[in-house]
Amino acid sequence: MNLLLGVTGGIAAYKACALCSAAIKRGHTVRVVMTASATKFVGPLTFEGLTGQRVMVDTFADAMDHIHWAKWADVAVVAPLTANTLAKLAMGMADDALTTVLMALPAGRPVVLAPAMNTQMWHNPVVQRNLRWLHELGRYHLVEPAVKRLACGDFGPGGLATPAEILAACESVAALPVAPPA
Repeated sequence: MNLLLGVTGGIAAYKACALCSAAIKRGHTVRVVMTASATKFVGPLTFEGLTGQRVMVDTFADAMDHIHWAKWADVAVVAPLTANTLAKLAMGMADDALTTVLMALPAGRPVVLAPAMNTQMWHNPVVQRNLRWLHELGRYHLVEPAVKRLACGDFGPGGLATPAEILAACESVAALPVAPPA
């Protein structure tokens, strides 16, 4: 499977390294696209070392990369998914490398979303609405956040699911038949 891993700027970004490594160990090819905020938590060189591939952070490094990467992917996963990137997806915004690639995915290409955020953010009605909107589109598949003590000290839902759970979701949706474009 060609797995496009999107990494956004939350404290759980470091766990995307374990997800990337697990996917490669299972024989998948991984390309990573990061938001600028994600690079504050984990450097692109870490993912380049794990994947042996260039990491995309800048939409304009090559004007057509977002199209080529979107066509290449069998499955896209965003782990961790912040409330900010979730809102961008729900609104159809494409203002960074990650959202631009995701908006360019061919029709029917599945996207796995693995949110990680503060419990209050997770329970925010706007976040929940955005999740419902994306779910209704049929291409977005949610891996529920873990209930745990979060980095901020709060306890509740909002922790990133385990790399094994996220990878299992990616492999599961990759096996689904691709729906024809509407």
